[in-house]
Amino acid sequence: MSARHTVIDTSLGDITLVAAAGHVTGLYFPGHWPKPARHLFGAYVAAPEDPLFGEFGAQLGQYLAGERAGFDLPTAAEGDEFQRRVWALLRKIPYGQTTTYGAMAAELGDRSQAQAVGQAVGRNPLCIVIPCHRVVGSSGALTGYAGGLRRKRLLLTLEEPARVVAGGLF
Repeated sequence: MSARHTVIDTSLGDITLVAAAGHVTGLYFPGHWPKPARHLFGAYVAAPEDPLFGEFGAQLGQYLAGERAGFDLPTAAEGDEFQRRVWALLRKIPYGQTTTYGAMAAELGDRSQAQAVGQAVGRNPLCIVIPCHRVVGSSGALTGYAGGLRRKRLLLTLEEPARVVAGGLF
């Protein structure tokens, strides 16, 4: 089955979703960095006409409204072995928590690989679903995000536990 895409309007702005073979394979913001190859998106499909896109849109809306902590959708992220290992670690970061690139590198067995971890995090084709926004710099500072630091801050603020929000972490 060939790839297809749609664009949905969210509180974070337009998001382009890409799917193939019954799986969501990409989630991209305008100005996404690095910019994916447009020819891989396939034909445009209106979200309401596609059951997978319709369900994703509903789940994303629930997540952004604070009604859902994760996603229950078939996904497929293409990458090399190292990237897939990093993305598997990203999936383990609990909702409302963060980690650092260095901590992820240490978990992979080599703390000196923090920069390589950062590059793999940056190549995550399913941002939000594979929660790369939960990775921060070693000092706790917000660092790069494919959708921009404004969106990263919004996602982290959305996920902040009530006790943290009362103390004003951001």
